[in-house]
Amino acid sequence: MIRFSFAAAFARVFVSVAALALAATAPLAHAVDFKSIGAAPAILYDAPSTRGGKLYVAPRGMPVEVVLSYGDWVKLRDMSGDLAWAEAKALSPRRMLVVRSASVKVRAGPDDNAAAVMTADRGVLLELVDPAPPASLWLKVRHKDGIGGFVKLSDVWGI
Repeated sequence: MIRFSFAAAFARVFVSVAALALAATAPLAHAVDFKSIGAAPAILYDAPSTRGGKLYVAPRGMPVEVVLSYGDWVKLRDMSGDLAWAEAKALSPRRMLVVRSASVKVRAGPDDNAAAVMTADRGVLLELVDPAPPASLWLKVRHKDGIGGFVKLSDVWGI
């Protein structure tokens, strides 16, 4: 005797449709959208509401990856990989980068042999001046003091 389970059949169809939908949007899933915290520090929450639990205060200029937009709220990932929610109005399109390790050299040109114009320690914020071509290993940046130069892509987070 063969038994038919409507619930099992529905579940199989739902899973198949969901898999097809994800496959159709797969190229879009890999797009990364970075922004930074705006002119004022922002409170980050565990849910998309001011009634959610307050996790921490993100300093102005901190780069964040936008993972999801939900109305007036955005789900963000920080350099540590932690996820949190913030009001969309707290973000700026200005592109900032954060130095990943100690004693990173910002160089006068996009070359390891170029003169170092400054040394930046872990956590220092740098503004992305000119997005690099996809194959470039160097990024043109500027420090808040006005010092500009090039830094290796692997030495910063936020791009």
